[in-house]
Amino acid sequence: MDRRWVGLDGYEVVGAVRAGRQVLRVRKDGWLVADCTSVAEVARHVDLADLCEVIDLPARRRAEPPATARSSSHHR
Repeated sequence: MDRRWVGLDGYEVVGAVRAGRQVLRVRKDGWLVADCTSVAEVARHVDLADLCEVIDLPARRRAEPPATARSSSHHR
């Protein structure tokens, strides 16, 4: 699981593996709150409606500099 959700007051939920089992790890301000085996368990610690999934966007390529404006043949 490479998904991550963040909520109010410093809450974060990430997928993890504990003792060979997949869990949802709840942290607050970086500190472990609980390893949950269900979404219902997560809801005991944080309001699910407050969670937003964090989506990593692909790195942007650098834009090429604009071509220099060519002078018009009308100006000499």
